[in-house]
Amino acid sequence: MKLLFTSRYFIVLSLLIFSACKNEPTDGKLLLPNGFSSAVVIDSIEETVRHMAVTEDKVIYAKLRNSTEKGVAIALKDTDGDSRADQIERFGNGQKARWSYSTAMRIYNGYIYYSSDLVVYRQKLRPGSLLPDDKVEVVLTDDHEHGKHEHIGKPIAFDNKGYMYVPFGAPSNACQEPKRTPGAPGMDPCPQLEDHAGIWRFDANKLGQTQKDGYKYATGIRSLVAMNWNPVDEELYAVMHGRDDLLRLWPNVYTPHESALLPSEEFMKVTEGSDFGWPYCYFDQVKGKKVLAPEYGGDGEIVGRCADYDDPIIGFPGHWAPNDLLFYQGEQFPERYKNGAFIAFHGSTNRAPYPQSGYIVGFVPFKDGKLSNEYEVFADGFAEVDPIVNTKDAAHRPMGLVVGPDGELYISDSVKGKIWKVTYNGKKGDFKEDQLLIMEERKKASNVRSPDIIEDNLMKDTGTGGQKLYYQYCSACHQANGKGASGRFPPLTDTDWVTGDSARLIQVLLRGMDGSLEVNGEVFNGVMPQHAFLKDQEIAEILTYIRSNFGNDASEITKEQVAESRKKLEESGDKIEPIKVPAN
Repeated sequence: MKLLFTSRYFIVLSLLIFSACKNEPTDGKLLLPNGFSSAVVIDSIEETVRHMAVTEDKVIYAKLRNSTEKGVAIALKDTDGDSRADQIERFGNGQKARWSYSTAMRIYNGYIYYSSDLVVYRQKLRPGSLLPDDKVEVVLTDDHEHGKHEHIGKPIAFDNKGYMYVPFGAPSNACQEPKRTPGAPGMDPCPQLEDHAGIWRFDANKLGQTQKDGYKYATGIRSLVAMNWNPVDEELYAVMHGRDDLLRLWPNVYTPHESALLPSEEFMKVTEGSDFGWPYCYFDQVKGKKVLAPEYGGDGEIVGRCADYDDPIIGFPGHWAPNDLLFYQGEQFPERYKNGAFIAFHGSTNRAPYPQSGYIVGFVPFKDGKLSNEYEVFADGFAEVDPIVNTKDAAHRPMGLVVGPDGELYISDSVKGKIWKVTYNGKKGDFKEDQLLIMEERKKASNVRSPDIIEDNLMKDTGTGGQKLYYQYCSACHQANGKGASGRFPPLTDTDWVTGDSARLIQVLLRGMDGSLEVNGEVFNGVMPQHAFLKDQEIAEILTYIRSNFGNDASEITKEQVAESRKKLEESGDKIEPIKVPAN
């Protein structure tokens, strides 16, 4: 009897332990201020995710980055209290995006709104149901020609007066023609400002709209993914992606170090009629002022007309890629976070020859009735490596932010489709400033601090010839390891585009390329600029380098081959215009 009792005791004890373990959240292993913890909601989603929304009954809706026949969005719910999603369903069939810029996920007036790269949709929510109603309604369509469009994402925000705000990104880097051509001046005035590079306001409840149905609310804004309405001061805020390629386009003006740091990602209060000065100006966070862009006669110092444009609240370091913004209205976090702004920085791709930077969630406190002009690192550890040499070295990249009904913060990742839940474990009133010290230390990490001009130069020992030219003109996009960046810049590894037809490869470098390109099963939509400005020998050295590195083993390309290809192009009477990749 004693043995039987003991056996039953251990069986019951084992069941209790198993039950306790089952409800124990999986540690998300994020670096957070003391007192906060992270749990894993879902470890990976095949299509990966971008923005999110959460209902009052704790259903998480996430926009899929790479939509499939299964759907364009996903619904997740934790039903047993262990923080992990155990109900998972996809929805929104038939709305596949042309490119991987699918984004936006907002709840408004009983609907879930989301977007592809060209269309804003909505579906009616059904209280008590995991999935919304099957009927998909089209709210807004971007009906422009998009063969050369670079910044095509459609984030959305809603105010408290029945309006929806949608940016139409600039179709170029700095309004050059041809685009991204070294030394080419910008068009002045820039015709792209007429119907791009700004934010338009629409009726949030009207269906079937196009841009002409909206009102141009603000202008001079190159590219937006992070945008939200602030319910405290009832104004629109956004964090802009600054322009690229200062070194590649203007090597006589900017050093590699300056090009890695500049220009800033601008955190902006966007009021009606705001003009932030793109493409004529950019904000230099080091100097604390807007300066004239080199395409318009700037040298990094001249202010000129830029004194007339709006300044940001904060100039974040260059190329951090701000991809979501939220104002904390929850009750779960300590009071110092109330009304403050969380910003998800997706992380840089083009900081070479210095380490990639960002890959954090930042926080801007709300003080004395307004947002501070200083920021903190709230969450780090996404990349799991330090330094981040190539974009694809990062294990995760923070993308979307949303606050749940209990005040918890959800963070999504675009690399594996991971979602974390962040909670505060202590008493709100006991939170002390010294709990932030651990995150102040994170500002010394290579993905946050300003790089040392010599010690942090990852290519200071680089040789000459093709390798050096590759690092100057190509590595910012294709990365130092040739593996590119998902969705934007294709890899130079294991592809016939590099190791195949040498004449075609020469033409790509001479002319550039437009349109979606599929490499190894992944679709890329970054614009490949033309490099006809390079000498025949330089092009030959670059192409020989990439054909004999990154695991490639193809024949060299000579300057005679490049000269012949250039001559044929000139004799044909064609302008050196980008190669058009046929639509799939």
